Amino acid sequence: MSNLAYDTPSDVGDASQQDIAAMQALRPVPRISIQAFCETEGVANPIERAGADRRMAKAHVKVHMGGIATAIEFYQSAPTPNLILLESRSEPKQLLEQLSHLSEYCDPSSKVVVIGHYNDVGLYRELIRSGISEYVIAPVSMTDIVSVVSSIFVDPEADPIGRSIAFIGAKGGVGSSTIAHNVAWAMSSLFKSEVVVADLDLAFGTANINFDQDPAQGIAEAVFAPERVDEVYLDRLLAQCAEHLSLLAAPSTLERVYDFDSDAFAQVIETAQRSAPLLVLDVPHIWSGWSKSTLIKADEIVITATPELANLRNTKNMMDMLKRLRPNDPPPKLVINQAGVPKRPEIAASDFAEPLGITPMAVINFDPLLFGNAANNGRMLGEMDAKSPVVGTINEIAHVLTGRSEIKSKKKVGLGSLLGKLSLSKKWRFHRGIG
Repeated sequence: MSNLAYDTPSDVGDASQQDIAAMQALRPVPRISIQAFCETEGVANPIERAGADRRMAKAHVKVHMGGIATAIEFYQSAPTPNLILLESRSEPKQLLEQLSHLSEYCDPSSKVVVIGHYNDVGLYRELIRSGISEYVIAPVSMTDIVSVVSSIFVDPEADPIGRSIAFIGAKGGVGSSTIAHNVAWAMSSLFKSEVVVADLDLAFGTANINFDQDPAQGIAEAVFAPERVDEVYLDRLLAQCAEHLSLLAAPSTLERVYDFDSDAFAQVIETAQRSAPLLVLDVPHIWSGWSKSTLIKADEIVITATPELANLRNTKNMMDMLKRLRPNDPPPKLVINQAGVPKRPEIAASDFAEPLGITPMAVINFDPLLFGNAANNGRMLGEMDAKSPVVGTINEIAHVLTGRSEIKSKKKVGLGSLLGKLSLSKKWRFHRGIG
């Protein structure tokens, strides 16, 4: 589990910082049906929130008010789901009798979790002996619910699922793809860890150019034939870019229109995550059903922006939206790119970050010679100049995203920062229509 420290507001969604850290260790729950029968809102509410979490996206969760008696009545005429969550305030003897009655209507393959109000070791042992999967003592949190479901249905012996990191730009042309590709290369070379890069911009993707690859097949074949996608098929589509780095290249042609439904890339991403411990998703700067779904499901999101007002507006909109859509995850990380362009007025990094409520993961200075030579030669920045400060920053990003180091807070600088802050404040109020 990542031990990163996040400089964020304390009221991120419904989850505490401790809950968010715990949730980061949990893996997605498979496609199962869950029905809950609750006696109190204090238990029903966390179950409903758990059902909305991205780790439970495949599960179908239905919450009923009423305890075991309601469940008995319900299942007399309905099939039982994969998992039944039962809240009961009954004392132990009555609880066991009610569960015995319920078992007459339950399919033997259905799992049952009881949320009780009695902290009784004897009761726990008797429930487990009788076939109950778990006994949880109220009050419960949303994290408790996801954790107990995960412990039952996520096979601990299964191959580990790789961590997905989605990169997206606050605007087009801010260098998000370049940062994504170079961070992927850094992770593969620094840590000798297998990394897969998936270029999701099928029309205009640049990963094949940046890695100097011209594969005959790539991600398009997988997206347009999801029923064929498994580890063996995916392996045939991967282009080897370096010893530990593989690429799912985009065709980068306009021969067809790339209109997708919201889950178009889901099968490809899930299969790729079973194939490598690190998956870098190069997401184009669009807001569509599939791009939104891809970002929601990613383990980590990195937004790249240049230090200008339109980038700040877009970054704030994306941050706010993604925090609402992912209330139980850390907020997206921010990379400020192309800082220090000569004669260009720009927003200081500290001023850019202030309305976002986060510390930038990195600030990358403008270096057109290094970036231009790398792009024109199909090479990574680290291959062109391993000692460059920019490469050092890319390496730091790789360390942070893999949990090997934390984001370093940057100290604000004197009068220049203050003047920039005052100027930004006026622009921001005007832009938002509040001044």
